[in-house]
Amino acid sequence: MRAKLVAAWTSFVLLYAYVDILGFYTPGTVTDILKGKVHTFDLSQTFSISALTLVSVPIFMVVLSAALAPRANRIANLAVAAIYVPVTVFNVAGGFYLYYYGWGVVLELVVLALIVRWAWTWPRTAPAATGSTSPRREPVRVQRQV
Repeated sequence: MRAKLVAAWTSFVLLYAYVDILGFYTPGTVTDILKGKVHTFDLSQTFSISALTLVSVPIFMVVLSAALAPRANRIANLAVAAIYVPVTVFNVAGGFYLYYYGWGVVLELVVLALIVRWAWTWPRTAPAATGSTSPRREPVRVQRQV
């Protein structure tokens, strides 16, 4: 489950970044940035910190999905994915090419839906470790030397 979530968050981050990066090829985008505007926002330290924070959360979810204990992992993935659904939908408003940005949002929402599904269906308990590799074998017992 951890590997699935790490892969999904990595995919989300790449989509999130590449939709914006490829969006620079939209006519007028770079000109507006050079004039200090992104969509309707003025470029400022506040904008930059906000943008960095917005993209940092999914980046940290890659690490947290690999490191957190199962219960905390499940909660964090459900919470962050749920928060990023409206954030992702809002991002389509800034797009000049509606089909391009719309498709990017759809792809991002598919990945977020997978994250929610996998986190929601994460097994509540882990199977007991018996030390055996086959159900027919008896567990291997290590004898201690005195």
